[in-house]
Amino acid sequence: MARSPTIAAPGAELTEHELLARIFRTLGDARRLQMLELVLEHGELSQSELLELTGIPQSRASEHLRCLTWCGLLVSEWEGARRIYRVADRRAVLFIDMAREFLEDNAGGISTCRIIEPGSSASC
Repeated sequence: MARSPTIAAPGAELTEHELLARIFRTLGDARRLQMLELVLEHGELSQSELLELTGIPQSRASEHLRCLTWCGLLVSEWEGARRIYRVADRRAVLFIDMAREFLEDNAGGISTCRIIEPGSSASC
């Protein structure tokens, strides 16, 4: 199943920076990133397999999968009674690999950043 078309209110066009920030926020959740990487690793996974591998409650997993699908990172389709997820764009691998390379040189600063901590007024 292809993702739904983007629906925006008239006059609500986002800037390129706002759109890029949304990509980062999509992957800024550790559970969504974990789910994407599991699908990358396995090629395809059903929702129940993702639930089992991550331990995420079904309602939260569905929300994360909708986000990943809506944003174009995953696609889903029904195979019988199972919903199967696959990577929509193989460039996601490059994106994650580049982030890991960046992390190698910047892990100290990233791990101690107080601005983006959960609960911070400046957090995403």
